Amino acid sequence: MSTTRPYSPGDRGPEPSGASGASSQGGVPAGGASGEGVSAPSGAAAPPGGRQVRRLSFDGASGVVPLARDFARQALYAWGWLPAASADQRAAAEDVLLVVSELVTNACLHAEGPDQLWITCDNKVIRIEVADRGTGQPSPRTPHRAGRPGGHGMFIVQRLCLDWGVVRTPGVAGKTVWAELGAPA
Repeated sequence: MSTTRPYSPGDRGPEPSGASGASSQGGVPAGGASGEGVSAPSGAAAPPGGRQVRRLSFDGASGVVPLARDFARQALYAWGWLPAASADQRAAAEDVLLVVSELVTNACLHAEGPDQLWITCDNKVIRIEVADRGTGQPSPRTPHRAGRPGGHGMFIVQRLCLDWGVVRTPGVAGKTVWAELGAPA
């Protein structure tokens, strides 16, 4: 089920400063990507097992959904999710790409477009975060009607992910929608 909480469930606790898109890393050009390799957000140490983080800024970019999918695909290759050695690994990678597409599309349709995309991977979970300037609250359409066009994005996210939610920073316009998927076996 969807939840709204300041951090994801589990024993990882709150995200380090900047990981939820509330603040920006310095030195990243507009429309550029950062986090090319094993790293953690500014001021945070990588946990045991190596946490990998990538960030994409959509500043002035067009074609943001394909851009986001390509960015996510490159991260999955760099992190060893692709090329997939098994059908389960291939399905897990495709789920990540689909969730990235749905969250970015949702920001385009309902929240004045996305500002940033964060993808974080540790040994067990991949976390996708899309920051936008919108004020709305994403939620799956209820009741879900599979035969009708449109309105399936957050239902898909809810079905594919371990959990998802929304983070809002007091005094800052917009929000960050996050979703977490399990790493392939």
